[in-house]
Amino acid sequence: MKIFCNACKIKAECRLTDGREIYPHRKDLAALPFWKCDTCGNYVGCHHKTDNRTNPLGTIPTEETRKARSMVHRHIDPMWSKGLIGRKELYGKLSAHIGKTYHTANITTMDEAIDICTFATRLVELKEVK
Repeated sequence: MKIFCNACKIKAECRLTDGREIYPHRKDLAALPFWKCDTCGNYVGCHHKTDNRTNPLGTIPTEETRKARSMVHRHIDPMWSKGLIGRKELYGKLSAHIGKTYHTANITTMDEAIDICTFATRLVELKEVK
């Protein structure tokens, strides 16, 4: 399957593998599917809880991109899980802000991640002021 690889900067031919290769020390991930770019060694997980369990979660991230995506989740997930803003509302406003359907797995740079976190924070602060 061809998936955009953030390290290679192309739609790379990726191969389907599993958690035994990606996370050999994590037995709990052994059976999960992953797509790997053999050119750079980076990988992406899959929507394994759906009917199409090998559908990639997004683009293939670099290590920096993976950290940026994790940072976004750590920042925005508590906003909706604590009821400060609805998840659907937050994702809708983030989509309008970035000009495409928002999904954390499509973040490609730390700058994008910071912009998303900053925008989400402003949204919640505005809701609290009202």
